[in-house]
Amino acid sequence: MSIDKNMNTPGSGDVYSLAEAEDAALLAKDTQSLSQGQLVRRRFVAHKGAMISLGVLVFITLFAYTSVGFAGVPGWWGKSYLDAATTVDGGRPTLSLIPQWLGGSGIAWGDHPFGQENTGKDYFALVMRGTQKSIIIGVVVGIVATAIGAIIGAVAGYFRGWVDSILMRLTDLFIVIPLLVLAAVLGQMAGNLGGSIITLAVVLGLVTWTGLARLVRGEVLSLREREFVSAAQAMGAGSGRIIFKHLLPNTIGVIVVNATFAIASAILLESSLSFLGFGVQPPESSLGLLISQYQNAFTNRPWLFWWPGMIILAIALSVNFIGDGLRDAFDPRQSRKHKRGLFGLTKAKG
Repeated sequence: MSIDKNMNTPGSGDVYSLAEAEDAALLAKDTQSLSQGQLVRRRFVAHKGAMISLGVLVFITLFAYTSVGFAGVPGWWGKSYLDAATTVDGGRPTLSLIPQWLGGSGIAWGDHPFGQENTGKDYFALVMRGTQKSIIIGVVVGIVATAIGAIIGAVAGYFRGWVDSILMRLTDLFIVIPLLVLAAVLGQMAGNLGGSIITLAVVLGLVTWTGLARLVRGEVLSLREREFVSAAQAMGAGSGRIIFKHLLPNTIGVIVVNATFAIASAILLESSLSFLGFGVQPPESSLGLLISQYQNAFTNRPWLFWWPGMIILAIALSVNFIGDGLRDAFDPRQSRKHKRGLFGLTKAKG
């Protein structure tokens, strides 16, 4: 049987052209592949609640630090939180957000947008100063607690045996003691020693690392049985290198998510301590201290209570939503398996 040479059969040139086209398509596909970090970033950006909360948190932080200044750098708000003055109109807030066509006083900022406290100090400056201190405490506590918890959890999970027993019993000891009581005692000791707000934050970080330590230990217990750990050991890598170069980087998702929750918990803990008189002390200011000082004014001057309370609530909710977004970004199974239905009921996605 002969083959007609005039048939449209692909020749060698066509075969090479087709192969080159397939190679180009594969190359283009490879260049579009994303790393793990890029996938995490895309999933986090796609989380609407986390992005809105991040915007709120950034706005509050920038507003607090640029308004009254920080570390000797002056801000755009001219009044100081230390200067007393004559109380005007009973210290009522001059901020107005209701337009006149809705029956309000119009959009106005005024001389004292958050009002004045008992001695005539500008309450806006006091609240912004307190917001600065609360944010500093939250960040420092988050860093200290995350570092201690990650290291203790990783060491306990890697070495196991008597090292694990000692570290976990130490963790259980911190868990058994009520956190607020322990933080109050240590905070009072730091205050008696003339410690700064950084000292208070470090003290709070020393008692809030237990939850992360247990989570990291559980992750490391499973990771240490993987082939890459055995390969590192066979190549002569030391325990420190294996822990810090191989194990901890593979638990970064758990660490980052819990660091955000630690920041929110630290701000609430500092607010509770300052409310009880064991946290930040005058003449410094914090949001919890402002609530404590003006709690009795709730009935006749409620704005002295509501402004710091609302900012605490906004910061805590924002950080928690950011933590939820990071958790879903690092482990998308958390949010894609089920969708939250009405009244909290879950239903399968599909």
